[in-house]
Amino acid sequence: MHTPSLRPLFAGIDIGGTTTQVVLCSDDLTVLDRAETATPAREGGEAMIGAALDTLAPLLARTPGRLVGVGIGAAGVVDSAGGRILVASDSFHGWAGFAVTAAVEEVLGVPAYLDNDVNAFLYGEVNGGAVHGETDVLGMTLGTGVGGALWTNGALYAGPHGAAGEIGHIPGFGDLPCSCGGRGHLETLASGRSIAARYADRTGLRRTAREVAEAAAGGDEDARAVYRAAGAGIARAIVITAGVADITTAVVGGGVSRAWPLLEPFIQSALAADPPVSGHPVRLIRAALASDAVPVGAAARVRGELATKPATTTA
Repeated sequence: MHTPSLRPLFAGIDIGGTTTQVVLCSDDLTVLDRAETATPAREGGEAMIGAALDTLAPLLARTPGRLVGVGIGAAGVVDSAGGRILVASDSFHGWAGFAVTAAVEEVLGVPAYLDNDVNAFLYGEVNGGAVHGETDVLGMTLGTGVGGALWTNGALYAGPHGAAGEIGHIPGFGDLPCSCGGRGHLETLASGRSIAARYADRTGLRRTAREVAEAAAGGDEDARAVYRAAGAGIARAIVITAGVADITTAVVGGGVSRAWPLLEPFIQSALAADPPVSGHPVRLIRAALASDAVPVGAAARVRGELATKPATTTA
C-alpha cells in the first residue's frame, strides 16, 4: 500500500550578534513557524549552535513534515564550501574557525549549508522579498554591525575569498575604531551600536539606536546629526559599489532600518549631492522580510542546493 510522503521542511537559522532567529519553511519558502533566542556570543561556537538547535527543536516537534535541510546565516566572513567561520567581530568569542555545518549535521542528520548572514539576507530578499527576481543588487544590513553582499547576473557573487560586497568594512569613513580592529569603516557610523556610541560622544547620554531615532523624530539635533552621518556614509558606500561593480539597486535591512522614515531622506540627500559616475539613478529599497530575511534566505539557499542534487528513492 502506498503511503504519502511527508512534506519537506527547510529550516533557516540566523545567528546574529544579539539574537538568533529560526524559521521553518515549506518547499515554497512559506514560513510555517518561527522562534528566537538570545545569542550566547561570548560562550563559543558550541553554545551558539546549541542555542539555535534548542530553539528549532520545538518547531520541528509541532510542525508536520520531514526536515530535509538546514541553512545557516552567520555573522562574519565564512567559508561556505567548508562550512566554517573564517573571521568574526569582537562581539563573538570562539566563533572564528568553528565548523558550523558539521556541528549541525551531527545533531540533525540532514545536510546543512552556511552563508554569511548578509548573503543569506540577500538570498531572502531576491527569492521572496523586496527585490524579487532582480538580477543585480547590493544588499546592506544595518544591525549590530554593517554588512554587504552582491547579487550579480542572477546569482550571489561571494568573490574568490568570500568577502565580496563587505562594504561595512571598507575604510575612508573617518578615523573611529571599528569592531573588526580597523579604523574609519562604515560600521563606525551606521551600525546600531555605533549610532548609540556617536550620540553618547555628542551628549554624554546612553541611548539605544532606537531611542536615538525617537529623539531625532522629536527634534533632537544631536540625534539628527548622528543619523545624518549614518545616511551620508551609507550613500557613499552605495556610490562606491556603483563605481566598482556598476550596481545601482540597493536593498537595505537590519534593525537600524526600522528608522527608515528618518534614515532614507538622509541617504537620498547624499545620493543627490554625489550620484554614481554612470549617471544612472540609484534605486534605494527597504527590505520587505524584516527579521525573516536572513533565516528565509538561508532556507532558500539549502532548498536550491538540494534541488541540484540527484533525487533518491526508497523501496
